Amino acid sequence: MTKFQVFGEVECNWKCDENEILIIAGLNRHFHDFDFSKSKELQSVIGNTVDSEKWNHAISRLSKTGKIPLHYDEISLISVTEDVSRCNSPSNSVALFKQLKQIKPSKHSQALRIILLTDFSHSLANVAAVARSSSDYSRKTGPDHLSWTQISLHLHVINPADKKLNQKDVEFLNHLAASIRRTAALIETPANELTTDGLVNEAKDVATKLGCKITLTRGKELLDAGFGGIYHVGKAGPTPPAFVVISHQPKGATKNIVLVGKGVVYDTGGFSLKPANAMPAMKIDMSGAAGLLHSFSALVASGFKENLHVCMCIVENNVSPDAIKPDDVITLLSGKTVEVNNTDCEGRLILADGVYYAKNNLKADTIIDMATLTNGMLYIGGKHHAAIMSNLEDVENEVLRAGRHSGDLTTAMLFCPEFHMDDLKSEIADMKNSGMFVNKSPNSCVAACFIGEQIDFGKDLTWIHIDMLHPATFEERATGFGPSLISSLLGKHTDIELLHQH
Repeated sequence: MTKFQVFGEVECNWKCDENEILIIAGLNRHFHDFDFSKSKELQSVIGNTVDSEKWNHAISRLSKTGKIPLHYDEISLISVTEDVSRCNSPSNSVALFKQLKQIKPSKHSQALRIILLTDFSHSLANVAAVARSSSDYSRKTGPDHLSWTQISLHLHVINPADKKLNQKDVEFLNHLAASIRRTAALIETPANELTTDGLVNEAKDVATKLGCKITLTRGKELLDAGFGGIYHVGKAGPTPPAFVVISHQPKGATKNIVLVGKGVVYDTGGFSLKPANAMPAMKIDMSGAAGLLHSFSALVASGFKENLHVCMCIVENNVSPDAIKPDDVITLLSGKTVEVNNTDCEGRLILADGVYYAKNNLKADTIIDMATLTNGMLYIGGKHHAAIMSNLEDVENEVLRAGRHSGDLTTAMLFCPEFHMDDLKSEIADMKNSGMFVNKSPNSCVAACFIGEQIDFGKDLTWIHIDMLHPATFEERATGFGPSLISSLLGKHTDIELLHQH
């Protein structure tokens, strides 16, 4: 596993080592605004190999986006253009992430040091970009397989008039980076290693580390307790389904915020079996639960001031004689009955139980559910933006701002349940679980509305739904989507100044 560490500024107590790769990265304007001759910190690090003339010559050749060598293969500059649209992050952190992913260790250099020239307000998104640019999970063998042993990230706020990162900011950024990398590692772990029991154990480890209360309902206990969605979806799996709640309840808290994550450790589609070309990568279907678990971890470790709960709906959607079938009618925790017409629309069934529990048992005033829910979100958000829904327009706009601030980009889907619920009409139950054969409405909106129906579409509370199937991965590796977004969105309930920016 890579040792990953974030530092607040370029420290003068190290020299560029011939056994490590040094990358100096930032927006293109940062390089042109930066006066190397006046930077004692940077000169102390690379002054023995780079002087002002060499630096200025390199800057003159630097394209808006791209990488050039500064000193052989040991030191390079990565520039990212600041020309972005209003729906992108001003940091252009996705472009930074893509550039950094191309940097690979060699036999001679397996340590990476990055000096990042940044605006204060871009620090969150940029740290997230660096954290997700390499992966901890691998089962490759042999002497030719190389991975980073260490990544050190130094943040240098470029504008002298800008705010500087304080110690709390830096401590939080280290928690955030660890959360993103752990989220990504869990997502990349296959279901023969990460079973439902394995994800439950991950939750137990987080609760123990943070000193938080954990409640676990498992197997037939779910049915007895009324969790019809989670139980029936997960009953065919090789290990039992589970509903996990971890609670942080500090003194003086007045708000009750609940995170609800989809934790399908593998999704075959059930009896509505996925085709051969659609089933690979379905190990990622627990991304919502993993991302929210480690969002919770980062926030609680950073002194979250309000009540915060994370609910994980954990199942494997598989096939057996006992598996849920099309035409089955099940009863959810809300008491509503569902005619199942597509067992591959299982995520909404388990989240339905989770959000109802959040509202009625945990007395939430804010519910945030997150899931790799629908392939259709691609047509709303594309590859890099999660599709979000909220019952409140000002909250929707807040999530969009948090997406740009955090680098976990978001865009809004339609909130119009009076139209979209028509797709789910059933002759024999309260609703169907999909709009199959009807399809009058965007399927991502229909899926979200199915979940929202269990909590009266957020009546008397704030509801945020996040469908992040496509942003969860990039080029077959997990991005660790979630902790940066949720931290930005809820950071106002901490003393972390960096999280008060959007």
